[in-house]
Amino acid sequence: MEDKLRIIISGGGTGGHIFPAVSIANAIKAKHPDADILFVGAQGRMEMQRVPAAGYPIKGLPICGFDRKNLLRNIKVLFKIWKSQRMASQILKEFKPMVAVGVGGYASGPTLNKAAAMGIPCLIQEQNSYAGVTNKLLAKKAEKICVAYEGMERFFPAEKIIMTGNPVRQNVLESKLSQEEARKSFGLDAQKKTILLVGGSLGARTINESVLQHLDLIKTSGIQYIWQTGKYYHTAILEQLKKYEEENLPMLKVTDFISDMGAAYKAADLIISRAGASSISEFCLIGKPVILVPSPNVAEDHQTKNAMALVNKEAALYVKDAEAPATLLTLAVDTINDDQKLAKLSENILKLGLRNSADIIADEVIKLAQKHSC
Repeated sequence: MEDKLRIIISGGGTGGHIFPAVSIANAIKAKHPDADILFVGAQGRMEMQRVPAAGYPIKGLPICGFDRKNLLRNIKVLFKIWKSQRMASQILKEFKPMVAVGVGGYASGPTLNKAAAMGIPCLIQEQNSYAGVTNKLLAKKAEKICVAYEGMERFFPAEKIIMTGNPVRQNVLESKLSQEEARKSFGLDAQKKTILLVGGSLGARTINESVLQHLDLIKTSGIQYIWQTGKYYHTAILEQLKKYEEENLPMLKVTDFISDMGAAYKAADLIISRAGASSISEFCLIGKPVILVPSPNVAEDHQTKNAMALVNKEAALYVKDAEAPATLLTLAVDTINDDQKLAKLSENILKLGLRNSADIIADEVIKLAQKHSC
């Protein structure tokens, strides 16, 4: 192939879309260092900061989702969709990509629609076990559809599907720390069993409430806890914890954000988390027992569907969001004290891990580019 690769990657909105997109770009660059990769995202969304921070250029479209509560506002949404289609056409004409990759999120809709209309081959990557609206609409126009769960034929044409898994952040898999060293890095006892509670970078109200309502259990459990509150909730939680200063809670490491998730995963015997697709893919690769508390505030309740794909294979435990404040911490303490259950959960979740996902997807992108350039 004489021409150097020119690839557009479009989508975003959440870390669950952005992390895989950047991982795919990095894998393409590792194979073709001179490749030109341009991202197309949605103005005002987190990809507009995260993608440049990862070293890639990005252009923003004024796209946004429909307002289901106030239908009159959708007149403005329709105008933004029309404008985004025009802008996407211009970006494609100027950049002349050989392939357009969609990772889900608002921006991938107009970008891949226009790319397909211009004869540019398209590949979409669906992270979840329940396909998103944008990807379902784009499926007919895509040549390849990369998925992470079995049974995706109910959403996509079977002949286009490739089981690749989800690309994950490499730094979470590459921690060189031992479990004892990882615990010490958080100021914890190297020998005590440890539970990691994470709710994403912004935090999860339900997981936080589950901790606050069971501080007495935490104090007497004999277990250590690494608790990522999320930046949004952190200050209020520290205020609530002040009344416990006299009693002291040395077993509870409270932080707003964990920069080294590889160390946090290594330190933990058990993880409590939301059920985002990227997080689940990481848990499958590191083989950690996990209790999933799916967020109820996501489209089509896809986190519950992600969680149940593991629960049905005895690879994770599941607590409904509404029931978590009452039951989550008790279940966690009971589980971490059951070595047989921990071992079984670890064994089963490891079976679901798909390695080298970014490389496999990058190879498919490169094949489409070579086919396009012939």
